[in-house]
Amino acid sequence: MTSPKPHAMMVDEQHDEHARMGFVSSFKGHLTNEVSGGSRFVYEGAVRPAARRKLGREPTRHEIRRMIAEQPYYQMSSSLRRTSQEMIWDSAGECVERQWRDLRERADSIIARPKKKGSLRQNPDLDIPRYLSAVDIHCMPGSYQREMVKNDVFAGAMYDRGVHMYRAKPGATLNDRNGRFMVSYLKEHFPKLKPRRILDMGCGVGASTVPYAEAWPQAEVHAIDVGGAMVRYGHARAESIGVPLHFSQQNAEATDFPDGHFDLIVSFLLLHETANQALRRIFKESHRLLARGGVMVHVDSLPYAELSPWDQFVPDWDTHYNAEPFMGTLHDLDLRQLARDAGFKDSNVFEHRPRHPGHAPVITGTAHSNDGNVNGEHLHFGAVRE
Repeated sequence: MTSPKPHAMMVDEQHDEHARMGFVSSFKGHLTNEVSGGSRFVYEGAVRPAARRKLGREPTRHEIRRMIAEQPYYQMSSSLRRTSQEMIWDSAGECVERQWRDLRERADSIIARPKKKGSLRQNPDLDIPRYLSAVDIHCMPGSYQREMVKNDVFAGAMYDRGVHMYRAKPGATLNDRNGRFMVSYLKEHFPKLKPRRILDMGCGVGASTVPYAEAWPQAEVHAIDVGGAMVRYGHARAESIGVPLHFSQQNAEATDFPDGHFDLIVSFLLLHETANQALRRIFKESHRLLARGGVMVHVDSLPYAELSPWDQFVPDWDTHYNAEPFMGTLHDLDLRQLARDAGFKDSNVFEHRPRHPGHAPVITGTAHSNDGNVNGEHLHFGAVRE
């Protein structure tokens, strides 16, 4: 794994830190590619036949979880997977902690520049929703909102480095692959879209936000997140690479932007980290913020109803063991109904999804009808504001 140095805010790695993070990344990849798949054989050879005899039908994902949890191979695999997730944050966090003061000084220096391309608005009094404050999302200590001192950047720096380790893909040092994929998707499915203002909800450190500013340089691009350290780090990060982004510390359920302010509202993997009632408010807020003809697109993993019980069970691991408690409930929701409840007309709601792994998506709804490429197994759900 190469050491990333794409911008001024990225941590500096010493030899042992680099070696440890490289090991953790390789270890996680080994579990994914060589170990975790073995649980499927345990399921097909032992759990599924036993479930059929006992239940007289195929087991649900919940029944699979309860039964396979008794199998030693799955216990080993699941334990190692959880351990590897914790190791990501341990190794990244120790590296950030060593240079924490320097990172804050770097951010202060960048933010104090008299001429900046973007902007930053922080709100230390923001009420963090309990569905976020009560859990360390995907096992990241303190989650997105952790701030240990005034003007902190620790959470942002740890997240930026941890995400790189998680993906461990050559050439992905800016961690912007999701944003670039979304831009490609939007240009294909909405070729006439020329947004004046763009909003990225749940932006994190803005890694996926940067490609929007590059794709539509005439647009004013805003990025919001509940984490003060995330948006502060993100602002310094964006300024260091010369990209004009406007960060603000806000809750996507209720922002301070005026009605009809945006032509494009996006999020990537935000929905499964959001409580169901909050998700309804986010959809309503998106409807309020969109100008007429504006587009909302939220990307997340596929609804479970379309998957076999086993293929529901596999991603549901994160619901129970990776501190992402809303993963399972999200994928049982009727997003189309939520969009209608938020004020979107049903004929303007669309869902783009893959037919099956490695194939182009099936597109339902009436907004668009051309096929395109999908990143892995993600669902693109959205609507056009009438």
